[in-house]
Amino acid sequence: MKISHWLVGLFFSCALAAAYAQDVTLKVSHFLPPSSNFQQHVLEPWCKKINKESDGHLKCQIYPAMQLGGKPSQLVDQVKHGIADIVWTSPAFSTGRFPRIEAVELPFVMPAGSSAASKAMWEFYEKFAQKDFTDFKVLAIHSGGSIVMDTANKPMLTLSDFSGEKLRSGSRMASRMLIALGGTPVNMPPPQITDAVTKGVVDGAMAAWELVPSVKLDEVTKFHTESPVGEPGFSSQAMTLLMNKKKYESLPADLKAVIDRNSGQALVDAAGKAWDQATEAARAKAKAGGNEIIEIKPIDYAAMRKAVAVVEQEWIKEAAAKGLDGAALSNGARSIGADQDKQAAS
Repeated sequence: MKISHWLVGLFFSCALAAAYAQDVTLKVSHFLPPSSNFQQHVLEPWCKKINKESDGHLKCQIYPAMQLGGKPSQLVDQVKHGIADIVWTSPAFSTGRFPRIEAVELPFVMPAGSSAASKAMWEFYEKFAQKDFTDFKVLAIHSGGSIVMDTANKPMLTLSDFSGEKLRSGSRMASRMLIALGGTPVNMPPPQITDAVTKGVVDGAMAAWELVPSVKLDEVTKFHTESPVGEPGFSSQAMTLLMNKKKYESLPADLKAVIDRNSGQALVDAAGKAWDQATEAARAKAKAGGNEIIEIKPIDYAAMRKAVAVVEQEWIKEAAAKGLDGAALSNGARSIGADQDKQAAS
């Protein structure tokens, strides 16, 4: 009997050791090229870190530029159904699917700095938007950078300057904001922007600084208009790193712990830092190339904020139609954004 118990114990000990020693390769998919800021300065360091902390048992197989097929808007379904184990995407690519988190993309709500905005977005997610992501293991939600108005022929100095201007837009909220300012949004993916500006299809683009050098937008535009220092940016696009729930739950406890230690706030902070560094580098490159970087005057900034207030009111009504308290969501996003802005300034 004692031998039997000993054999059973030995069996379970070996089984447990085997489970802990298993190698797991995570398929990670995203929509940008391998040279992107995200892959080089966020994803690859993260993969290296989890590999080291798991003694080599966790590995990443990265599929950039949609190498697993499909469109960026399909990434959330790819990770939900296990085609990919992890994806990096934006909720803005799937209109209506993540209604709560869209509050952080409302005009003039998030800090202009990516670190502060990323912290604010993560805090908002934890307090208000977890129900949007019940189908996923959320590894991070961070800011893809505050929008800058990049234009070829004239700077966007005042509200009247937007009249008739056609600018590339990357999200629903950015498009609505531009319409309220008097301009015309044109939706297109990043690789098409530079050619569209060159051919006069658009007058410029609404894009975060981080994107500007990667698509050579600074080579076809001359002016880059920013919000005043210390004030919220025009709009910020939320980015998400999502993991397949079943894949995460299938991991042994020690490998889950490695994922958990390196996700959440730690990963949000790493992404925010990478975006801030990319912003500084992009601004310096544009300035060195002779481009003009413009900070809107407070009086003109106030006029723009007043003009786009209707966007938030319309969004609150839409949220109510979905059974959500849009006012509470927008006020929560604004309050959290303001707090993070203060903390960044102190």
